[in-house]
Amino acid sequence: MLELDIIKQHVRLEPDDDEDDTLLETYANAAARYVENHTGRKLYATANDIPKDDEGSDADEHALVLDDDIATAMLLLIAHWYANRESVVVGSISGPLPMAVSALTDPYRHYFF
Repeated sequence: MLELDIIKQHVRLEPDDDEDDTLLETYANAAARYVENHTGRKLYATANDIPKDDEGSDADEHALVLDDDIATAMLLLIAHWYANRESVVVGSISGPLPMAVSALTDPYRHYFF
């Protein structure tokens, strides 16, 4: 969903450095799932990717289209996971995910009543 070149730029890797490409793509997929789980909405790369019903309207009324806020949240998650590859760092206190992730994704949450 996010292009590998923007992910590499964010984590400060050279574009031709392909050693961690698979790892970064795995983190990108996990970040997309995190956003979907946190917001309770299905994430689509573009508005054109949202499925349509028989009348041509969006079939997913709670669709979430990748925008700058969501892309930034995903990049923050990916960079955090890339820099902190273990769930526990010996000798330090490992805190929660970056606060900016919640600040960027909370406005997009769908609450079921």
